[in-house]
Amino acid sequence: MLSRTADNLYWIARRMERAETAARLLEVGARISLLPSVHGYRSEWDSLLRAGGMADGFAAKYGDPVQRNIESHLFFDHDNPSSVAACITAARENGRIVRTALTAQVWDALNTAFQELRALERRERSELELSEMTEWTMRHAAMVRGAIDATLLRNDGYNFLNIGYYLERGDSTARLMDVKYYVLLPKVDYVGSGLDNYQWATLLRAMSSQRAFHWAYGGEVTAAKIAHFLILNPQCPRSLITCVAGMNNHLGRLAKAYGRMTEAQELSARLLAGLDSVSVEAIFEEGLHEFLSRFIRDAASLGAVIHDSYLSGDMR
Repeated sequence: MLSRTADNLYWIARRMERAETAARLLEVGARISLLPSVHGYRSEWDSLLRAGGMADGFAAKYGDPVQRNIESHLFFDHDNPSSVAACITAARENGRIVRTALTAQVWDALNTAFQELRALERRERSELELSEMTEWTMRHAAMVRGAIDATLLRNDGYNFLNIGYYLERGDSTARLMDVKYYVLLPKVDYVGSGLDNYQWATLLRAMSSQRAFHWAYGGEVTAAKIAHFLILNPQCPRSLITCVAGMNNHLGRLAKAYGRMTEAQELSARLLAGLDSVSVEAIFEEGLHEFLSRFIRDAASLGAVIHDSYLSGDMR
């Protein structure tokens, strides 16, 4: 497959997953802001920007992190490359460029999301509820992913799409967890308290994982159980280990198809081995924020290696 085609497919997946992440960040902020007693390390809205790596860009354009401006920045702002509008527009353009590599169903799902987005942008903001915007985004992200899974050949293109999805989803899970633990919990005295556990449960709901968590663990909601579920449980579709294992699988399929390994396979395998060998106790001993920050850096490094190995036109 041409590196240009592979790159566009990879970024379709990353951008659709990133659009969904922006919606989930907004949902986390909205749910946490309903708690009048929470006064965290930063405000719940500012913390979303910092965890998402968007604080500086937001401050330069909007100033104070009030809810209305953050909704605009995360959903409608085309100057923010991680906003819902920017991601869906870019994903649709990636799809247009490689239209012949997509099935009609995948293209229709991408194009429908784009056309409905344009209709949303024409509506008065006062008519739009935040819940409507977040649910719309997650529904269309699921429709694109479903069309990919249901209709595409399991070839190189499918592998690059899934590598993009898994890489972006792992990064987003780590960032969403970091919002909760590092910047929303007011102080260390609250760890293990009712407030702590309520915030964890709120995070599960925002990640559409609450029912799955209770099926897997039952009983009391605790930080240790949720951390295990979202980091180390391979049954959880959004867990870090599920995402890294998925990348490892599809990178392995590429290595088999091309008859050679690259640095991408080696780095992915090391990342998976590290997750396989760590315990929740060790994660909390290191510090959850420190562990998640390290994972985000490692995922970014893996993304750079994947680009150099397969997407730059200079395969190594």
